[in-house]
Amino acid sequence: MARRILATVTPCGPASRLSSQVVLPRATRSLDAEWPALDTVDLVWASASLHHMADPDRALAQVSAALRPGGLLAVAEMDSFPRFLPDDLGLGRPGLEARCHAALGEEHAVRVPHLGSDWGARLTGAGFTIEAERVFAIELTPPLPASAARYAQVSLRRLRTGMASRLDADDLATLDTLLDGEGPDSLSRRDDLTVRHTRTIWAARRP
Repeated sequence: MARRILATVTPCGPASRLSSQVVLPRATRSLDAEWPALDTVDLVWASASLHHMADPDRALAQVSAALRPGGLLAVAEMDSFPRFLPDDLGLGRPGLEARCHAALGEEHAVRVPHLGSDWGARLTGAGFTIEAERVFAIELTPPLPASAARYAQVSLRRLRTGMASRLDADDLATLDTLLDGEGPDSLSRRDDLTVRHTRTIWAARRP
C-alpha cells in the first residue's frame, strides 16, 4: 500500500515533495496498541478502522498528537454491512438479507459498538476542525461485472460464518445455496444482484 501511494503521488507536481517515509500500521498489529514512534506527519488516513477500536477517542487524541499543526485527518466510515440481494430471491423465505442484517446488528452491538457513531462529533470533541463531510451512497445495478458476484460471495460467506448461531436452519440453507459456486441458484449465476452501501468521509484539520 505504501509503495502504491508513493508511486501515485510522487510524480504529481507539488505532491512530489511528499516524504518518502509513509508509515502504515501492520495488519498484525492490534488497532488498540500504542502507535510506533513517528516524526510529525502531515496526513493521517483512517478508512473503516475507527469503529473497530476499543477507545476511538483515545486513537483520535493520538492522531492529533502525531499531526503537525494544520495537518489533516481523513476518516472514512460505514454505517452497516453492504447489501446485495433482492427481497424475494425465488428460494427460501423473502427478506433473507434483512434478517441477516438484523442478526448482524445484534452482533455488532456487542463486538463493535462504535459502528455508526457520530464521527463528526467525535472529531470536534478531539479538537479537530471539520473542513468537509461527504456521504457516498453506492448503488450499483445490473448488469454488473463478475467481480460484483465475487464481492457478494466473499461478504455473504463471512456473514454466514459469523451469524450461524443467530440464523435459523432455513436461512442458513438458503445462504449455502447462494454460496454454492456451481449451483444453478448460486450468486455467480444470478442476474439480479446489486451493490448497495453508504460511506461517509470527513476531512478534519488539527488547528
